[in-house]
Amino acid sequence: MTDFTASAGAASALDPAAAQKRRAQRHRANARFRLYGLAAIVLAVAFLAIIIADITFKALPAFTQSTLQIDVPLASEFIDPADAKAGDYDGAVRAALRNQFPNSTTKADRKAIGSLVSGSAGDPLKALALSDPQRLGQTVPSNVLLSSDADLYAKGITASVATAAGIGAAKPSGVSGPVTIEFAQGAFANTPGIDRESFDATSPALLIAINGGVVRINTIKGGRAEGESLVPLTSAEPASSGAWRPIFIRTPESQRKITDLQVAFVELLKDKHVIGSKLNTAFFARGDSREPELAGILGSLTGTAFTMLITLGLCLPIGLGAAIYLEEFAPRNRLMHLIEVNINNLAAVPSIVFGLLGLAVFLNVFGMPRSSPFAGGLVLALLVLPTIIIAARAALKSVPPSIREAAIGIGATHQQAVFHHVLPMAMPGILTGTIIGMAHALGETAPLLMIGMIAFITDVPKNPLEAATVLPVQIFLWSDLPEAGFQSKTAAAILVLIFFLIAMNGLAVWLRTKFERRW
Repeated sequence: MTDFTASAGAASALDPAAAQKRRAQRHRANARFRLYGLAAIVLAVAFLAIIIADITFKALPAFTQSTLQIDVPLASEFIDPADAKAGDYDGAVRAALRNQFPNSTTKADRKAIGSLVSGSAGDPLKALALSDPQRLGQTVPSNVLLSSDADLYAKGITASVATAAGIGAAKPSGVSGPVTIEFAQGAFANTPGIDRESFDATSPALLIAINGGVVRINTIKGGRAEGESLVPLTSAEPASSGAWRPIFIRTPESQRKITDLQVAFVELLKDKHVIGSKLNTAFFARGDSREPELAGILGSLTGTAFTMLITLGLCLPIGLGAAIYLEEFAPRNRLMHLIEVNINNLAAVPSIVFGLLGLAVFLNVFGMPRSSPFAGGLVLALLVLPTIIIAARAALKSVPPSIREAAIGIGATHQQAVFHHVLPMAMPGILTGTIIGMAHALGETAPLLMIGMIAFITDVPKNPLEAATVLPVQIFLWSDLPEAGFQSKTAAAILVLIFFLIAMNGLAVWLRTKFERRW
C-alpha cells in the first residue's frame, strides 16, 4: 500500500500538466507580490507628493511681499536734521499715505489708513537718511511694506473677492454720509454672486468704488442701492459704464481681520496702481518678529548651524572612537555585553528624556546658558551618539575579515590593520550613519524645548553661547500664533527644513554610492 502511494505521488510530480499548473501558480504569486510592492511605493510617493504640494502651496505667499510705492516727504515736522537718528520716519510714511486720501479726515479713517503699512515701514527711509543726510527735507520715492493683513488681502488669501467693471451708468446721490446709487438693470452681470438684497457684518459685503470714493451698500433692490460712504466721493456726477465697479467680498467682515474700511482704501490704492509686489528677501535676512511681515528665519538658521556644528563636533569623534573600541579591541565579557545592550537601548529612548537630562545636568548642575546653541548641541549629541555608534559598528563589521588577516599577515599590528585598512573601507557607511543621525537631530524639537530654546528671540546669535532658537522650534512657535500672516511663514519654514533634510539624506546616499566598495 505504501509503495503504491509513493508511486502515485511520484507519478503526480512527474505529470507535465500538474507541473505546469504549479509553475503558473508560482508565477502568479510572484506577480502579485511585485504588484503589492509597486502599489505600496506608489502610495507612499503619492502621499509624500500631496504633503509637499500642500506645504508648498501654503508657503508661496511668504516668499513675496506687497509694497506701496509712494513719495514720502522727509519734512522737519517728523525728522530733526540735527538728530536724524531719532526722527519719526514711520510717522512720515503714514502722513504721506494719508495725503493720498485728503477727504478722509476722521480719526477712524486716519487709524485705518495707518494700519495699512507695516510697523517698521520707515526703516528703509531711516537708513537712507543716515547714509545720505542731504536727502533730509526732500521728497523721497519709497517702496513701503504693507501690513500683514493688507498684504494677505492684496494676495487674495484672507478674503474671497470678486470685482469687475460695472455695466451701464451709475449715479450717486451725494459724496459723503448716506449715499444712494442708481444704476441700470444688469449692472452687476460681470460680478456673479450678488443675489442678496441686504448686507451686514455677518453676510458677504458689497462695496462700490465710484468717483474716487467707496460706498458700502446696505440694501439693494432693482436699480437702486442704498448705503454709506466709507471713503468720500470726489463728486456726485454720474459715472459712465466701466468707470465704476462693484467689489463683492464673499467673506463676511466678522470672519476676517481686515475691515470694509481698510478694504476700501486698499482698493483705491490698487486703482492708483501704487501697490506692487517684490521677492521677500527679508524672510532669509531677518530674525523673528511679532509682526508677520517682518519675521524671518535668519536667527533660527544661525542657531541651527551653531547647534549642528557642536553636535557633530562632539558625537562624531566620540561615537567613532567608541565604535572602534567596542568592535575591534574590547574584550568579550559581561561588562562589554552590558555596555552594548545599553547603547542599543539608548537609541530607542524618547528624545524628551534627553531634554530632561540636559535640563537637570547641563543647566542646573553645570550652569550652562539657557536657550544657547551650546547647551542644545550637547543635548542633541547625547541623542545622536547611540545612532552613530551602532552605524559605525555595523560599517566596521561589514569589512571582510580577510582585510584584517592580510594586513596582519604582512607584519602590521592590530591597531595598524584597523586604522590603515579597515577604517578607510568602513568610512562610507560611517559617514552615511553620521549624516542620517544629524538629520534626525536637525528635526528634533522636544529636547530643545526642555532647555529653554522656546524663547522669543529677535536677535541673530553671533556665537554659540548667545541665546538662540533652531528652525524646528521656530516652526513650533509660529504655528501657535493666531495671526494669519504666520501661517504662510510656518509653511515656508517647514519647506526650508524639508529641503535641508532632503539635502542631508541625498548627501548620505551620494557618499555611499561614491565610496562604497564591493567585495
